[in-house]
Amino acid sequence: MGELFAKYEIMPENPDVDMKKVLEKLPSVLPAGVKLQKTGLEEAFFGMMKLTAEFIIDDSDEGVGGKLEEAIGALEGVGEISCVDSTVL
Repeated sequence: MGELFAKYEIMPENPDVDMKKVLEKLPSVLPAGVKLQKTGLEEAFFGMMKLTAEFIIDDSDEGVGGKLEEAIGALEGVGEISCVDSTVL
């Protein structure tokens, strides 16, 4: 099979969430077949920060995208997850 590139925006559940702590925990929850390529913190609005994360995903497991979103969503402080870009490599 091949690989996919996916970029996600990860929003906090409230303005008091420290997204730097979410970023620190992110690599430890990734499912097999997912590599974290790049991350960043950006201001979303009204001083609230969002996390951006880029992944390389092995598409041999058809359910790996759902597993990735479940793992990210289970992190403490994460409110909303959106895939904003994806492509086949």
